[in-house]
Amino acid sequence: MQNSKQASNAWRILFLLFLANLFNFFDRTIPAIIIEPIRMEWSLSDFQIGIIGTAFTIVYAIAGLPLGRMADNGSRAKLMGWGLAAWSGLTAVNGLVGSFWTFLLVRMGVGIGEASYAPAANSLIGDLFPAHRRARAMGIFMLGLPLGLLLAFFTIGAMVKAFDSWRAPFFIAAVPGLLLAVFMFFIKEPKRGAAETVQVSQERVERPVRRVLAIPTFLWLVLAGLTFNFATYACNSFMVPMLQRYFLLPLQEAAVATGVIVGLTGLVGLTLGGWVADKIHQRVANGRLLFAAASMVISTLATAWALHAGRVEIGVFVAVFSVGWLFAYNFYTCVYTAIQDVVEPRLRATAMALFFAGLYLLGGGLGPVVVGALSDHFAHTAMLAAGAEQMSEAFKAVGLHDAMYLIPGALLLTMVFLVLASRCFVRDAQRMKEGMSAAPVMGARAVTA
Repeated sequence: MQNSKQASNAWRILFLLFLANLFNFFDRTIPAIIIEPIRMEWSLSDFQIGIIGTAFTIVYAIAGLPLGRMADNGSRAKLMGWGLAAWSGLTAVNGLVGSFWTFLLVRMGVGIGEASYAPAANSLIGDLFPAHRRARAMGIFMLGLPLGLLLAFFTIGAMVKAFDSWRAPFFIAAVPGLLLAVFMFFIKEPKRGAAETVQVSQERVERPVRRVLAIPTFLWLVLAGLTFNFATYACNSFMVPMLQRYFLLPLQEAAVATGVIVGLTGLVGLTLGGWVADKIHQRVANGRLLFAAASMVISTLATAWALHAGRVEIGVFVAVFSVGWLFAYNFYTCVYTAIQDVVEPRLRATAMALFFAGLYLLGGGLGPVVVGALSDHFAHTAMLAAGAEQMSEAFKAVGLHDAMYLIPGALLLTMVFLVLASRCFVRDAQRMKEGMSAAPVMGARAVTA
């Protein structure tokens, strides 16, 4: 019975979704790697560097809401195909610009293109796989995140060195994305709720945003996502320049070290984490969220210690920080799956769009710019404390390092919100199942009221 609910083409589509997700994160990571050459060329502050990441994520979040509704009501395959073509083409344009503000505007365009993808892909996975396999499927899909980061951090530095230009990676990255966009249009989509154990009404739902926001578990998970994304975007935006300034690594070595921290760890965290989360869920109803909360405790302690240790051996810093990030990856398989457990199939793309709005507007949007502003402040404080009258790279190194303490602080808050979400998860999951079971009997009017 369980196997009959899985689409026959589920794994083939999942592989295609995974590849697109990989290039999604590859393309959006390029600026974080080549930020120091850009900073030097255009004489930017860390606050301005933060604006690059913030502008992208704010546009990404705002655009995700209407695009999420389009994914719930229209063709998810076409939406993903056109979105992938748009963000890949604009990535190439990023390599042509000649000023900071033009670069910023193009990145905002890339954000609109990428916003079309995640809600549609998450909704599609929910219809391809039954509940008992979704965490594993979501783990494979989210492998695109660490692999995309890993590929970017391991190759972008080499591209810059080979072509002696920070612009080259943007042109190279656009090619595979444009090719992959073509395949998206040929995806054969399942019906909404096809993988559920009860019949799901295909009627249009009225007041979808209000219905999703009425779920307590979802609200706590939005707050958890906000603080978690604050930490991840701060780390992804500033880890390479921090290693260059504070540990005096060249760009290529700093990029590879960051790839180990935020990319290599995800390969283990998402594959093993998804399997562990499913096993715990079979024994404890809210086990996934409790597992995610425990993982955040370890992440907080490891990242805080690595920063507090100061200028230790670079291998020690990378190893300890990597342990923290490995456990942080459990957030994705546990939380994304928990949302699907408490939100009915017809509202999942809308729910993911709302979730991403919280993640990116107030999480990813604030992370880079707040850390950047705090870095400038701490650098100025270090300069005054030294009795100097002119800013130097040494002061900027101390300022950025100290600002990174916001990362473990945000991870600690994430743990608190996950615990609160776990307390109402069982009740909300049961309500979702009961509502779905009642829908065919009550009829469309009762469901959409």
